[in-house]
Amino acid sequence: MAEATDQRDASEPGDPSASGESAVSLNRKAEGGLALQFSFDLPRIPSVARVGSWTHQQLINGGLIVMVVALVAWVVYQEKFAVAEIPASPVAEEQVAANLRSNVATGFNPDVEAPVIGSGSYVDRLASVVGNVSLGKGVFVAPFASIRGDEGQPIAIGDGSNVQDGVVLHALETISGGKAIETNLVTVAGKKYAVYIGKNVSLAHQSQVHGPAAVGDNTFVGMQALVFKASIGKNVVIEPGAKVIGVIIPAGRYVPAGSVVTKQEQADTLPEITDDYAYATLNDGVLHVNQSLAEAYLGAAAQRSAAPGDHGVAPAGH
Repeated sequence: MAEATDQRDASEPGDPSASGESAVSLNRKAEGGLALQFSFDLPRIPSVARVGSWTHQQLINGGLIVMVVALVAWVVYQEKFAVAEIPASPVAEEQVAANLRSNVATGFNPDVEAPVIGSGSYVDRLASVVGNVSLGKGVFVAPFASIRGDEGQPIAIGDGSNVQDGVVLHALETISGGKAIETNLVTVAGKKYAVYIGKNVSLAHQSQVHGPAAVGDNTFVGMQALVFKASIGKNVVIEPGAKVIGVIIPAGRYVPAGSVVTKQEQADTLPEITDDYAYATLNDGVLHVNQSLAEAYLGAAAQRSAAPGDHGVAPAGH
């Protein structure tokens, strides 16, 4: 009898080994399948000072308690004390800023210039404006437009004009050996430019103005049209796909779609715009839309920048 009593005292009350229970068991559920079950008795863990005498089950119990306490402490710390990291912007700031950037110094152009953007003008982050370029007030530059003042320069765009998707503004080299190449420059109001775009001009999708070239105020340059080594007067319509090369187009004329004008005699006999001309007021509507877009996109960008907790990068606009 005493022997039996000694055997009971050798095991801790609640020890699964005493009751024949295992700390880990695999049981079949009534509804089918198996269930993995852990069992341990928290109140029966002895003093930490006696850890060397702990049973295997007690060591497992102690480890589980430590892990649970650590997990609870980590959750509390994250909720109460940890500083939330600001998520990375989908487009890095330097990438956004890079669409408005200075040109690089070269042998033909040692001057490094940065674009100048007028108030109320909007340049989409997917457009590129490089080098000696100036935009007036309220100019809209759409995605994928390219305005490069890194070879021929300067390039100027007047107030209220728009440069639509895929438009290219570029120019032939205007400096050689430190001296201006006069034949690659146009003069407007006493100033010289590689490319000059007047006020309230619409450059429609995928059109190209390649300097030396000048486009007068209130002119519409149609989709996929080309202006090269030419001067276009005020209130002109160049219809889609037309090519104007090496001539001067008088004010108030239109260039029919798909036509190629390379001789001054052709330019001088172009038809005049009259009230019954189909596109007589086309530019008015195009200007209204794009000027409204510039204003609205700037407003949206300002709202995003001011929104609490918004860490995104607003489109490049000034």
